[in-house]
Amino acid sequence: MNARIVLLPGDGIGPEVVAAAVRVLDRVGTRFNHQWTLDTQLIGGAALRQQQPPLPDASLAAAKTADAILLGAVGDPSFDALPPSRRPESALLALRRELGVFANLRPARAWPGLEEAGPLKPHVLAGTDLVVVRELTGGLYYGEPRAYDQAAGTAVNTLRYTRPEVDRVARVAFTLARKRRKRLASVDKVNVLETSRLWRDVVTGIGREYPDVALSHELVDSCAMKLAFAPSSFDVLLTENMFGDILSDEAGAVCGSLGLLPSASLGAGPGLFEPVHGSAPDIAGQSKANPIGAIASVAMLLADGLGLHDEGAAVTAAIERALASGIRTADLAGPGGVSVTTDAFTDAVVAAV
Repeated sequence: MNARIVLLPGDGIGPEVVAAAVRVLDRVGTRFNHQWTLDTQLIGGAALRQQQPPLPDASLAAAKTADAILLGAVGDPSFDALPPSRRPESALLALRRELGVFANLRPARAWPGLEEAGPLKPHVLAGTDLVVVRELTGGLYYGEPRAYDQAAGTAVNTLRYTRPEVDRVARVAFTLARKRRKRLASVDKVNVLETSRLWRDVVTGIGREYPDVALSHELVDSCAMKLAFAPSSFDVLLTENMFGDILSDEAGAVCGSLGLLPSASLGAGPGLFEPVHGSAPDIAGQSKANPIGAIASVAMLLADGLGLHDEGAAVTAAIERALASGIRTADLAGPGGVSVTTDAFTDAVVAAV
């Protein structure tokens, strides 16, 4: 395969983890005889520093014509005083909307050897292997009207969903559950929100088309509690935009670190692949960043973006072998533990591919 991949390193630790991911991608290309055409573009604070908008036209145009997009991180506190439409984070919302990537897949698992890295007791975490399917282009983050009147001390955001929006993401989740352990938990707040009444109604109806998938419904607050007490009880979690944002971060925490989590945002066009963690400006440039989320995002890019499932599996297996060797980045080593740099951990993954 000769695939064109757009790289959006972004801000903070984004360039570091994207560089690590590219090294793994290059190794996969060599081993499996693929060629990648890599096109690096600006986004977020990196674009603002070049006197460009958070999502430059050139970056968006390149992304729309790519076979897949790999994003590092977006966010820079230097620009927090700017209006929302000019902040780095606005680029990510705009990119998702313009690409039409409505289904965000966020796997969270207990990696072998990291059973004690998180806050949960190992026997509670054991066997955790779930995927959050998050609706990505609707809900509070995109709803209109929205406004903040600082002088009046008022603000408004609009939570809005339509039947087609819920339908399409639900079908992604049911199809995924059918390939996994055939269990799907749909998360809402039906006892309070009208949007959740629509959500539950649509998901229940689609569930009848997937009789082999066991469907359950969870209120978001009880789901959050169950994620902390019994994460291995979940297979596929389907939820709206804001709930999914929160629950997937919680899933990362219980598994040990947000640095472990990859994601794939899928729609009709090229997929967008990115680690779940933020830009972490406090450790940027120090080679302390955990590259696993970005490298695992490459595994998803290969499998879900380019249809190269063996290659994606090879990357996942390489991460497992690197962890089995005992090396840990700072976020996983714990207080007083011995840690390696971003580059050193990436060396181990590259060698294991």
